[in-house]
Amino acid sequence: MRPPLLDVDALIDDPETRVLVCCGSGGVGKTTTAAALAVRAAERGRRTVVLTIDPARRLAQSLGLRELDNSPREVTTEGFEPKGELHAMMLDMRRTFDDMVLAHAGRERAEQILANPFYQTISTSFSGTQEYMAMEKLGQLVADGEWDLIVVDTPPSRSALDFLDAPQRLSTVLDGRLIRMLSAPARAGGRGIRKIVGAGFGLFTKAVSTIVGGQLLQDASTFVQAFDSMFGGFRQRAQKTYELLRSPGTGFLVIAAAEPDALREASYFVERLGEEGMPLIGLVANRTHPVLATLSATRAEAAADGLERAGDAPLAAAVLRLHADRVAVADREKRLIARFTKAHPGVALVGVPALPTDVHDLDGLHEIGRRLAGE
Repeated sequence: MRPPLLDVDALIDDPETRVLVCCGSGGVGKTTTAAALAVRAAERGRRTVVLTIDPARRLAQSLGLRELDNSPREVTTEGFEPKGELHAMMLDMRRTFDDMVLAHAGRERAEQILANPFYQTISTSFSGTQEYMAMEKLGQLVADGEWDLIVVDTPPSRSALDFLDAPQRLSTVLDGRLIRMLSAPARAGGRGIRKIVGAGFGLFTKAVSTIVGGQLLQDASTFVQAFDSMFGGFRQRAQKTYELLRSPGTGFLVIAAAEPDALREASYFVERLGEEGMPLIGLVANRTHPVLATLSATRAEAAADGLERAGDAPLAAAVLRLHADRVAVADREKRLIARFTKAHPGVALVGVPALPTDVHDLDGLHEIGRRLAGE
């Protein structure tokens, strides 16, 4: 059974397509695919921005930019003259968190939060912070209303879907029993909580101070008390962005190489997206090795054997053996993709033939875009 064909040009030309999220395991060409989609969309007339969460410099280098930061930069490389516009940016997790605090906490309270050591720790290293801030930045880009299309490149492996869990996970921690208890003295007027729990609270704080350190406990308490007033908005914005990911204008593309591990991860992504009700667009089978000649591997091997026995045309024999190897690789990839398709028959698919060299510039991204579109 042949899977439905993923029509990339129809997808990026559709004005209703506003957000494309590229997810997949590491090493499958996800960043390159996201950039190529953005280049293709800009070439076809859309005002496009590509957001990468991966701190590697590959995207900036391939777009001809020295670096990327937390604000979109227009790609204006010589020779690149798209009908639309192409902008690129890389998530700065700490700066995005700072901007959110400044926007919602008021100047005085924001300064207290930003200077707090506990905040400085969670804003850069707390589990789920990066994924939440990626959602926050995506929400900002959509709210700006400047972009026809936003292409999101996600972290590798299964963490690529952690942003689906991040708002709930971060909210659960910040709304958990320990954090609520830390902020309780401020909300209860300081002495009120002590009247409620009596000496038990003192024993509790002493025990926790012994484990995590008194200063850290004080920093955490101060942070939560300052953060408490904006916490409702924090969760509300997370929920709004989560709903954006499920909206008709958003689509998820799963990127995979035609390898067993990558396709197993792709199956996981497809199943998880289905469970979450996220709009899956299809699968990009990256770096495939199709065979254009009709000569079978068996006949190529036989012809090479005959030439070698006769001592004739050693170069031709070597080419025939290379062709036989290529046919074997192509057959293996077809079997693996067919196995995926059998498990997920409704998932549209496009194969992207591998380039002879790595992609490191706009010309390479342009060519990947052509191959994505089946040209």
